Amino acid sequence: MQIERSPVIILVRPQMGENIGAAARAMLNFGLTEMRLVDPRDGWPNPKAVAMASGAAGRVLDHARVYPTLAEAMEGIEYAYATTARGRELTKPVLTPEAAMTEARAREGRSAIIFGPERTGLENDDIARASAIVTVPVNPDFPSLNLAQAVLLMGYEYGRDILPPEPAPHLRRGIAETPADRIEIERLGDHYDDQLTQAGFFFPETKAASMRLNLRNMWSRLALTQGDVRILHGILRQLTRR
Repeated sequence: MQIERSPVIILVRPQMGENIGAAARAMLNFGLTEMRLVDPRDGWPNPKAVAMASGAAGRVLDHARVYPTLAEAMEGIEYAYATTARGRELTKPVLTPEAAMTEARAREGRSAIIFGPERTGLENDDIARASAIVTVPVNPDFPSLNLAQAVLLMGYEYGRDILPPEPAPHLRRGIAETPADRIEIERLGDHYDDQLTQAGFFFPETKAASMRLNLRNMWSRLALTQGDVRILHGILRQLTRR
């Protein structure tokens, strides 16, 4: 599924083919299909990127376009977001991923999200070509994100209010998955009460009533299935036989 007018993902001077392939996978997870590469270090095409993209995401790479400079890669883009923790000395709006992608969804023209090279991130010359800065609120002691992680995060924020929610999987419930009813749990409690009484568990006599109450209360708190109840009965039978 491709989202209409979805943002272009621009990877500036990406270093590792594996990260480009992983970014393609992250893009397709959220319906983003247009990738542009600026001066990839190891050239293009890159077999390591194809191997990492794995399957359907390979078509993102098949249509990826390569540019010598970021300025040329901005062809047809009306508004661009630079993902960086740097560049604060430049006068630009600084947004969270959620705020930036909410804004991008509302725009009529084409937007782009710009990601820098793995080792250094975007330089100020790159950031100067963007309309706004996107900074992820992360642990200040470890602010670095993997390239594919950053693409995934931005893709999620863009697509989460557009893509249809996935329905919960339909389970064919057998005995193993069907919740036990109160009577089944009551009988299980009786079985354990009887056997534990015979084993002398409820001792001393002055505490027996509160011990029984706590045990019964424990059974009622557990979210047991019919399968669970059968197993617990079986365990107790086997122990008492011995």
